[in-house]
Amino acid sequence: HTGFTTDELLKSIHQFEINGKFDLVSLLIGVNNQYRNYSIDIYQKEFDELLQYAISKANDKTNVFVVSIPDWGFTPFGEQDKRGATQIGKEIDLFNSTAHEICKKNEIQFIDITAISRNHDTTFLAPDQLHPSGKQYGLWAEKIIKELKAKM
Repeated sequence: HTGFTTDELLKSIHQFEINGKFDLVSLLIGVNNQYRNYSIDIYQKEFDELLQYAISKANDKTNVFVVSIPDWGFTPFGEQDKRGATQIGKEIDLFNSTAHEICKKNEIQFIDITAISRNHDTTFLAPDQLHPSGKQYGLWAEKIIKELKAKM
């Protein structure tokens, strides 16, 4: 089973009551929408719903941030996909630009880690040759921390 799509995350959120407010809320969702060929229109609507939910769970709207979705087309798994790495990359860019526009409209910080995921370094991948390795996640974390600090 792949990870959540926007509709699956919305369904899960509605199943479980998440009480309280949080000091920091992040959202990274959409790569599985793209992988499963879901419509960008559905993503736009559901991403906006998820972002509104994230905002509602934060102590302060300025403590919400969105992380771009990574490009799995650069992985051996992606290179074997019938769409090909170039097409996957174009679709990832469309999903990310859609999320970024929604973030701008809501004045939410958007942190782009996609460029990091587009590195052909094999040490950036987990043994399954699809998911990011700890090394890649570490670079994401460094970028996220740097951009969050710059906002303060």
